[in-house]
Amino acid sequence: MNFKTDINYRKQTLVKLLISIQAHEEAIIQALYDDFKKPAFESVFSETRFILAELNYTIKNINKWAKPKLVLPSLLNFPSTDAIYKEPYGKVLIIAPWNYPYQLIMSPMIAAVAAGNQVVVKPSELTPNTSRIIAKIIRETFDKNHVECIEGGVETVKELLTHRWDYIFFTGSVSVGKIVAKAASENLTPITLELGGKNPCIIDESANLKLAAKRIVWGKFLNAGQTCIAPDYILVHQKSKAPFIDYLIAEIILAYGENQEISSDFARIINEKNWKRLTAMLENENILYGGKINEKDNYLSPTLLDEPNLESLVMQEEIFGPILPILSFESETDIERVISKYEKPLSIYVFTRNNSFANKIITKYSFGGGSINDTVVQFVNKRLPFGGVGNSGMGAYHGQYSFDTFSHHKSIVKKANWLDLPFRYAPYKGKINLIKIVMKWFS
Repeated sequence: MNFKTDINYRKQTLVKLLISIQAHEEAIIQALYDDFKKPAFESVFSETRFILAELNYTIKNINKWAKPKLVLPSLLNFPSTDAIYKEPYGKVLIIAPWNYPYQLIMSPMIAAVAAGNQVVVKPSELTPNTSRIIAKIIRETFDKNHVECIEGGVETVKELLTHRWDYIFFTGSVSVGKIVAKAASENLTPITLELGGKNPCIIDESANLKLAAKRIVWGKFLNAGQTCIAPDYILVHQKSKAPFIDYLIAEIILAYGENQEISSDFARIINEKNWKRLTAMLENENILYGGKINEKDNYLSPTLLDEPNLESLVMQEEIFGPILPILSFESETDIERVISKYEKPLSIYVFTRNNSFANKIITKYSFGGGSINDTVVQFVNKRLPFGGVGNSGMGAYHGQYSFDTFSHHKSIVKKANWLDLPFRYAPYKGKINLIKIVMKWFS
């Protein structure tokens, strides 16, 4: 079967994938728990049901997305019919991370299949239980020549990157993203990079502090802070700082109890290496709340830090864990001083009742996307493109944007034969003034 051109085959295969995912949903949830104690609610919300919704949406719309799109022709080409055709790139490589190990491999894979590509997926070796269930689902659903799952570690990724691909989709760290981009450049392979950054969360004087705290605690400590779009640090107005901290602590306790280690709703750090990286960030810092650790279980409690130095370890790189530094500001100059210190972030969040202030922030700074008066929620709307800018990534996906990411858009002009205007042909003598008038008229 030619999946490159047969839309019905693509759709039937995606329906088969849907049935397989539904059959294995409990196994997926268990695998995520076994890998890093991911709570079942978070697995359903951010992994299994997120993907089922994405898959249903793709199946419903694939015929419409794949159809050539007619566009208004240029009068310079009169008479003509102009259209954009969407064709698959060909052989696609998808490399997924460990933090959302199921969602972040399935979402781009679904789009790549819908667009008609051959796909190789590489799940993270740091989540072996989830990787095994992904490989099983793929084997049950797809012909090996259509979609293949290759498990393995760093050496496997290096080997895969030596091959020539028509498109590469990578989600992960900035450092590895640069390696992927360099490998892709050898063959001028187009890529999407979904990376991360230090995402600021700004709270001004007018914000609803209690609601802001509730929404920030949820967005920050979801997946134990191991989320690329989680708030990385707080910038709160000096006048609001003290009550805001009280609200944050209250919301942490409300969500996870006094002893978060025994909460079934709080995940663990993915491995010992990352646990040590995070706990090193706590050294010599003023801990307002939390900071409790258990190395045997890769546990680090929700932790609030007070006014860390911008040169400290915790403020040097993306935290990617349950540590939330709290910085204060008095003016917009203070905000700019901090944000401008870092590369363009994947997200910015603003909590305010002042629309002018919110608009000023979202238009002044360059970032991938964000929310006003909430955190993380921009990710769930499939009608919004998700992606970074600068060091936080390139390219975007979700919904139709995913289909378009894995499709080459081919422009076609179909000229009629019943009229052929002669002025464009040589000899050009005496035609310069005419072409100036024509070009001005049609601009």
